[in-house]
Amino acid sequence: MAETQSSDAFVEFERVQKSYDGETLVVKDLNLALPKGEFLTMLGPSGSGKTTCLMMLAGFETATHGDIRLDGVSINNIPPHKRGIGMVFQNYALFPHMTVAENLSFPLEVRKLPKTEREQKVKRALDMVQMGDFGGRRPSQLSGGQQQRIALARALVFEAELVLMDEPLGALDKQLREHMQFEIKRIADDLGITVVYVTHDQTEALTMSDRVAVFNDGRIQQLAPPDQLYEAPQNSFVAQFIGENNTLEGVVKEITSDKAVVQLDNGELIDCKPVNVTKAGERTLVSIRPERVEYNKDRLQEGAHTLKAEVLEFIYMGDIFRTRLKVAGNTNFIIKTRNAPDVERLKPGQQIEIGWLPEDCRALDAV
Repeated sequence: MAETQSSDAFVEFERVQKSYDGETLVVKDLNLALPKGEFLTMLGPSGSGKTTCLMMLAGFETATHGDIRLDGVSINNIPPHKRGIGMVFQNYALFPHMTVAENLSFPLEVRKLPKTEREQKVKRALDMVQMGDFGGRRPSQLSGGQQQRIALARALVFEAELVLMDEPLGALDKQLREHMQFEIKRIADDLGITVVYVTHDQTEALTMSDRVAVFNDGRIQQLAPPDQLYEAPQNSFVAQFIGENNTLEGVVKEITSDKAVVQLDNGELIDCKPVNVTKAGERTLVSIRPERVEYNKDRLQEGAHTLKAEVLEFIYMGDIFRTRLKVAGNTNFIIKTRNAPDVERLKPGQQIEIGWLPEDCRALDAV
């Protein structure tokens, strides 16, 4: 998928390809433009090309074809240390024999900054990540979360305008990971820096990003703000990869610009929003998010489409109830309901009727 290049782009990939063996392309014709101050996440499964793109931007890999520009200047032939880019890795990459302050001072020494200025910048960066009292410690005396804060401070210490992060929170436990997501986003916003962030964690991508580029098979499948990506996936891969998603298989019977009538494989007819189906007779995968499905008749909106369902499993998850149903032959159809006093807890074996609005139901490509 190409994106129109704009003159105010701070980071640009233009027709970038990458092959390691001269035959197979791991990145295929990538076009991407980021304005200054954007937090962009590259999201995708292992081997989709996202980390390779990050490494080409950092200068650790060379593009086989195409141009990568930073602030309008081609950086293809500029070595990594002269690009002025901050990097944060999953394994922290801190020097164990140096104190925290020395770790932060190192990139400033390489840039030949005077001692007083170095000390000021180190103090500012440590305060920024709330680690001001830890300058004298060594990395081995810090917890994983503290080490990650130091790695982040080191990427920010020389006031880089662009910071690249490769799975930086992968080694942290769930609670700390969630806390650091908000922390990184806050710091990035406060400083107005541009961030390119790589992860395979969808929640992380949705929580932190201004826009998300979903990668698969060396291409961007969709580039959009988090809400658009989740609520309006452009193809089956994005719908399945981002969040939880219900699918029903069928064939397009009729189609207009804003409505597709789909005959499900069990014979039922439903109305959908056509997304990337174009003609009658095409196979389609119909996509509906679990939280858009309703089983309480009083809450069904006018125009909702209903289907019969059998309850197979009820799972209590604290803040929500997750119920697995059999719908139109699919035994893995999930609905999620908020744990509220008036919500019925469904029981296995129960026969119910479920419904949703046609605009929440998207007819996508059959995979």
